[in-house]
Amino acid sequence: GKGGSYIIMEYLPLGGRSDQKALGRAVAKMHLAEPNCKEAKEGKFGFPVPNTIGGTPQPNEWDDDWVRFFREQRIGHQVKLAGDRQMQDTWKKVCEKTDGLNTLFEGVTVMPSTLHGDLWSGNIASADGQPTIYDPATYFGHHEAEWGMSWCAGFGGSFWEGYRELIPEDAGFKKRRALYELYHKLNHYNLFGSGYYGDSVSLMESLLR
Repeated sequence: GKGGSYIIMEYLPLGGRSDQKALGRAVAKMHLAEPNCKEAKEGKFGFPVPNTIGGTPQPNEWDDDWVRFFREQRIGHQVKLAGDRQMQDTWKKVCEKTDGLNTLFEGVTVMPSTLHGDLWSGNIASADGQPTIYDPATYFGHHEAEWGMSWCAGFGGSFWEGYRELIPEDAGFKKRRALYELYHKLNHYNLFGSGYYGDSVSLMESLLR
């Protein structure tokens, strides 16, 4: 035929939301599990193939430097796609002020974790009473990057209680959380337009303070 791609997925009898604390613990266990990919086991970040985040191409070339990977293949990629001068200028200022984002990660050891990559409420349910996540934009990266979509995930206190029982919060998380949210807000701008422009620029400016 004409070629193309397709995906075969396991059938899941999806129900409502699962117990939030159990979901938090399950996500933490996923983040703590040894990666099943040779390159990630060796400490590299990325994925064997490029994929997509929504409808946006998501590059995943292997890199043993997480900060460089996220700066170039995540934020830098989205800023380039946006093609907006103000965004480009503000992003350049962020990189200059943070030594290419390195100062945001001082004192933090980053190891590759298996990430869902697009964890929001529409990709979370229960199946046979168990916490279930699906429709990923997966790659191997810093576990904190998982929370870039938490602004529309509805995670409550019990979720974080379950997660933090296994993975405590690292120093500087709140500022890095803005960085990780920026990736998804930029992607939403590129996908859906100007409604996400202000949030994207504001998040960049927050990293300058």
